[in-house]
Amino acid sequence: KKNAHFVYIQNDKLPLSDSLPEDIEKADRLKDEGNNHMKEENYGAAVDCYTRAIELDPNNAVYYCNRAAAQSKLSKYSEAIKDCERAIAIDPKYSKAYGRMGLALTSVNKYEEAITSYQKALDLDPENDSYKSNLKIAEQKLRDMSSPTGTGLSFDMASLINNPAFISMAASLMQNPQVQQLMSGMMSNAIGGPAAGVGGLSDLSSLIHA
Repeated sequence: KKNAHFVYIQNDKLPLSDSLPEDIEKADRLKDEGNNHMKEENYGAAVDCYTRAIELDPNNAVYYCNRAAAQSKLSKYSEAIKDCERAIAIDPKYSKAYGRMGLALTSVNKYEEAITSYQKALDLDPENDSYKSNLKIAEQKLRDMSSPTGTGLSFDMASLINNPAFISMAASLMQNPQVQQLMSGMMSNAIGGPAAGVGGLSDLSSLIHA
């Protein structure tokens, strides 16, 4: 019926074969069904439809790219990246596959690779505002990750201050004069002066006892 051959992408076999016309039509209907599931946020059902479409017409890059979008919605980012790679292997000029791979790579904190993907997407589709925006986000996340004073630190501190166990422990420590003196000295050094340090300590105390 079909003479399939295989290419290899990171140890995965990608079947490339000539599909029968009726199979191509069925696959296209399954793609449309999958798209409807995506609109209804039925991502698992969408993955199933795209997978069945791929089985019928494995040469269509759109099916892999669409499945990648559904996989990302299910937080299956590794699978999404692989599907984008398959789509690109079939159609190296498929900008949407690079864009979706950038999203998946960003989600697993692979910012440098994500930046490369977005840059490639923009090479192919220079006017795409989504790619431009997502590229800036990935670049900012890479800078934040490299910076010791990035936004991640502020987020973690906020989580700590709202943690009941931390509040209880800190409230107890605040009653210890030695701890107060130590914290005052540390904050003075960090902020730039004794007055600033004491003020910061007072603010922290008010937060804890609020």
